[in-house]
Amino acid sequence: MNDHYLAFANSALGRALVEGLGLPRPPVLERYTAGQPAFSVGDCLIGMTAGGRLCEQAGHILAAQNQSVWILDQDPARTAISACELQAQTLHTESMEGTRLKTVVFDASGIATSADLQELHRFFHPIIRQIAECGRIVILGHIPEQLDSAARTAQRALEGFTRSLGKEIRKGATAQLIYVGNGAEKQMESSLRFFLSPKSAYVSGQVVRIYASNHLAAVDWRTPLAGKVALVTGASRGIGAAIAHTLARDGAHVICLDVPQAEKELRAVAEAVQGSAMMLNICDAKAPQQIAAQVMSQHQGLDIIVHNAGITRDKTLGRMNRDLWNMVIDVNLASEERINDALLAAGALRHNARIICVSSISGIAGNLGQTNYATSKAGVIGMVQSHAQAYAEQGITINAVAPGFIETAMTAAIPFAIREAGRRMNSMSQGGLPVDVAEAIAWFANPASGGLQGNVVRVCGQSLLGA
Repeated sequence: MNDHYLAFANSALGRALVEGLGLPRPPVLERYTAGQPAFSVGDCLIGMTAGGRLCEQAGHILAAQNQSVWILDQDPARTAISACELQAQTLHTESMEGTRLKTVVFDASGIATSADLQELHRFFHPIIRQIAECGRIVILGHIPEQLDSAARTAQRALEGFTRSLGKEIRKGATAQLIYVGNGAEKQMESSLRFFLSPKSAYVSGQVVRIYASNHLAAVDWRTPLAGKVALVTGASRGIGAAIAHTLARDGAHVICLDVPQAEKELRAVAEAVQGSAMMLNICDAKAPQQIAAQVMSQHQGLDIIVHNAGITRDKTLGRMNRDLWNMVIDVNLASEERINDALLAAGALRHNARIICVSSISGIAGNLGQTNYATSKAGVIGMVQSHAQAYAEQGITINAVAPGFIETAMTAAIPFAIREAGRRMNSMSQGGLPVDVAEAIAWFANPASGGLQGNVVRVCGQSLLGA
């Protein structure tokens, strides 16, 4: 669906008019296209606090991409990355006029007291105006729950800083916080690649936890899902179709599943991604066992399952009958629980498998007239968080994405005023695209993402609603 205001505001005439009237100008977001470099192209700045433990590993990842980086004068990062074969140049704070930083990585893992939080101001104050359009900022920290009380307090403070930073930089730039647990340093690469690339165009202000994992997979980053089998529910259109296309682009064989009524559209998607189609109502009593049996007989199991299928039946609670309530809960939540149980019971999830769920910002912030939908999507988040540890012990990860306002046929039917509010009430001043959700799912699906467990990442342009 076209966003006519975005197009007008970025035209020659529209830009002058919008700026003259003081209206917001939504930036044209840079999104990934096949063949692009892994990271956003442009000047990269790396920095750290004293005692940081993650800067060197980040430096190795940047060096592998032949990144030329800047380091602020007298920043401890120079010593940390001395062995990384990076072409490090000094950026002097008094002479940065005209500098445009495309990517910034700051290792804040050494912040151990509230007094140490001044390091955030020391590093970011002189550079904040130099962030380029569609720039990328990643702050690295330590999982607070693994620290003593003082350090835990200080590391938790990074969340407020990161989210506020994301709202200040604007211009389509993003800011993220990656907490890296003890022993998880080598699990950082897939997340750095995602957050420092155009693939994360509509993700900002997010906090991710990476845990130590025994599953450190070597991947071909051009086709990281080569040889993998993925099942995507609700794949006939919209976000589901975008997920299928993105996973196939990354090398997976995609099984596209949807209800029999969508057979024509579903087969078209399956053919386009050179995958296969499965017509099935996931709420049928026998559906979970049928899915498990079919993937075992035809593919000897699954590497990835994406629970994307979902419905809305919106009414205020006083006007909602029991059938509408039960229908939404069953499709959006209970069916996912039953399918996961059936796949596990049949041994249909392979070693280092990925379960990825599609929640919603409604499950975080709630929404008028969506008590059933918000309940189901909050339940999805609960399922991810409650099962994370048990699944980790079986070598399986479970994570979720929570989309905000995404331009689909469903949002096109929303009344104009509400639709415009949904588009503009975020740091990007626009709606996201189905591919934005799909890229986040592909990141979770990557074999190198084994340290990502129990995360819920919003794909919402840093919406003003929710946390």
